[in-house]
Amino acid sequence: MRLALTGYIAAATLALSACASTTPSERGALTGAAIGGVAGAVLGDDEAALAGAVVGGAAGWYLGCRQEGRCGNVSNRREAYDARSGRYYFFDEQSGRYFYENGEPYYRG
Repeated sequence: MRLALTGYIAAATLALSACASTTPSERGALTGAAIGGVAGAVLGDDEAALAGAVVGGAAGWYLGCRQEGRCGNVSNRREAYDARSGRYYFFDEQSGRYFYENGEPYYRG
C-alpha cells in the first residue's frame, strides 16, 4: 500500500512538472479535456466522457490561444506606413512613444 502511494505521488509530481514549459493553449487544452471528460463521465456513460473531453479540450485550447494573442484576439492599435523606411509603425499610448511593428523605436523626423 505504501509503495503504491509513493508511486502515485511520484507520477503526479512528474506529470505536473511536465506542464511547466507548456504554452497557455496547451495548458488550456489539457485542462479543458480533463474537466470535460470528468463532467461527461459523471453525467453519462463512456461516450459522454469522450465527447466532454473533446469539447472541453477544444474550448480550452481556444481560450488559451486567445490569451496568447492569437485566434482572433485583435489589438486596437492603428498602424501607419512610413514611406521612407517602407515599414509600418504605431503609437503606444502607455509609453507615449512610436514603435515599428517589431518593437524597434520609431523616430519621427
